[in-house]
Amino acid sequence: MSEPVSLLLSPARMGRLELRNRVTVSPMCMYSAKNGLANDFHLAHYGAFALGGAGLILLEATAVTPEGRISPGDLGLWADEQIGPLGHITDFVHRFGGKAGIQLAHAGRKASTHLPGKGQGALSVAAGGWETLAPSALPYAAHYPHPREMTLEEIAAVPGQFAAAARRAEMAGFDAAELHAAHGYLLHQFLSPLSNQRTDAYGGSFENRTRLLLETVRAVREVWPMHLPLLVRISATDWVEGAGWDLEQSVALARLLAYEGVDVMDVSSGGLAQEQRITVGPLYQVPFAREVRARTPEMQTMAVGLIETADQAEALLQEGQADFVALGRAMLRDPHWPQRAAHELGVTPGCLSRMSALAGNASFMPA
Repeated sequence: MSEPVSLLLSPARMGRLELRNRVTVSPMCMYSAKNGLANDFHLAHYGAFALGGAGLILLEATAVTPEGRISPGDLGLWADEQIGPLGHITDFVHRFGGKAGIQLAHAGRKASTHLPGKGQGALSVAAGGWETLAPSALPYAAHYPHPREMTLEEIAAVPGQFAAAARRAEMAGFDAAELHAAHGYLLHQFLSPLSNQRTDAYGGSFENRTRLLLETVRAVREVWPMHLPLLVRISATDWVEGAGWDLEQSVALARLLAYEGVDVMDVSSGGLAQEQRITVGPLYQVPFAREVRARTPEMQTMAVGLIETADQAEALLQEGQADFVALGRAMLRDPHWPQRAAHELGVTPGCLSRMSALAGNASFMPA
């Protein structure tokens, strides 16, 4: 009797990059860096996903400037000394058959906040915080920092900041780069009319609000190797009825990004407005990825959002709703989720990792 074929656990191409399967670890902030530098925590944390068999491990939001950090604990790639520690992580991931990607980010008006468990909202300058920047001088919430509206010169510097970080990411050995234009951070803030009330070339119309993201993509694509995939994470909707960024604009943006050389749209949602009203449940964001994929066939898509089981992930791939599956909480609970999925789907896990090969060997006995 032949073994079932699993799209989830079969080798796949992301752009020109070969992955051992379609399981991606979604970027999740760990707030455990000092001065933007990765450390042993990050090596152990991301190394576990490599041992567990994930195809692509996307590291957490990594700031392209010091003021772009969400908190003082964010990873950074604004300085050359931050390359080496990240290189230790990519080396480990590669040694165990995985691929490593990095999410490049600028928090904008959601920057300079307390570390989780140390307080809520704005971190004052006296307590180690910093001035925050945004397209318009509108705070995310009353207890968040009140940002300063960016000058045209400051906006013009953003694409170069992302490009410089991308060059460092290549030097650190990353196989993929993702630009964070979701969850209410700077690039998303420019996209949404709820946070962008500018009246110049970067505000107002769809063309103007997407200008900075497109300029940033072009700058990064110039320095990021063509054989390595470039991803963009978006919030497909702000979840504010009749206002803000929405799915139709996301589809239009996806077409523009495909033209600019983006390989994958990582489709999330929300995070920009306090008024958002989200109906959360299993696979609740998958329809957004499905719509982007159906209407932008030249663009691969990644689905994310409360995807918990192997059956759920396999089904959405078999149904053509997305090309890749990104897991967050499920991978935190079980870094060996891909091996569990192989067992549940009845697939030989040998392609996943050295650990899975040991797990499938009846003669293996633990020490």
